[in-house]
Amino acid sequence: MSRQILNKTINIDGIDIFYREAGKSNNPSILLLHGFPTSSVMFRNLMIALSHKFHLVAPDYPGFGFSAFPNKENFEYTFGNISTYINKFTDAINLRSFTIYLHDYGAPIGLQLCVKHPEKIAGIIVQNGNAYDEGIGPQWDEIKDYWQNPTPEKKAKVYAFLSEEGTKSQYYAGVPEKLLSTVSPETWMLDWALMKRPGNLDMQYELNCDFTNHFTMFPAYQAYFRTHQPPALIIWGKYDPYFSVAEAHCYKRDLPNARVYILEGSHMLLETNFDEVIELISTFN
Repeated sequence: MSRQILNKTINIDGIDIFYREAGKSNNPSILLLHGFPTSSVMFRNLMIALSHKFHLVAPDYPGFGFSAFPNKENFEYTFGNISTYINKFTDAINLRSFTIYLHDYGAPIGLQLCVKHPEKIAGIIVQNGNAYDEGIGPQWDEIKDYWQNPTPEKKAKVYAFLSEEGTKSQYYAGVPEKLLSTVSPETWMLDWALMKRPGNLDMQYELNCDFTNHFTMFPAYQAYFRTHQPPALIIWGKYDPYFSVAEAHCYKRDLPNARVYILEGSHMLLETNFDEVIELISTFN
């Protein structure tokens, strides 16, 4: 049986969206939504491993990976606008019903899709993605302070994460020493090579500032959970320095049947805890 990944591009309202696709389309579909600072490349190994059982689709957002990078005058870099494009993308490739995988930035993008188009959602897989205040710990205080009281000095400190070292830290920060050898260096290096394209850092900064609007939508996401009760698999890295593990069990407030698993990893579990994640997804659907 073929495990081949197909690499495709489709034009959505004048913007080329690159995406990876694997598995037969008559199998249950999973829409894989990547986080910061990466792209669909984070799902490559997962797609190979699960292509015998699922139909897997992983798009790059505008400005990320190998999708088009429109300038800010022609494209609004907000999670809401990107979510609209991803919804149009699912229509364009005839993806009518799917489980949605939400990681990091995939949460504000994917959860807005869930709220607006619940009929499309067969289930949710959350891997270190926010919908509750408990995930936003004191490590966010400096950023939230800048959003509320911006100054050039505060901006410089917040902007510092958009760097080579900041990109690398998304993969290594919090990772137990025994798991460091599991992280593939080419992934974060590819992320940084694409991020440092002219103008991209400013776009990334603008999008990150839209996280404040994501926080205000937490009640809407939670209302969606309570109303529609999608089957849910919650996977969290215990040592994630960005999104506190305290959030993981919060999903059960609104999704009492959710399956919650805390793994001995950090933010990028597909690097460090691959076998465990694959097993959990395989037995979820």
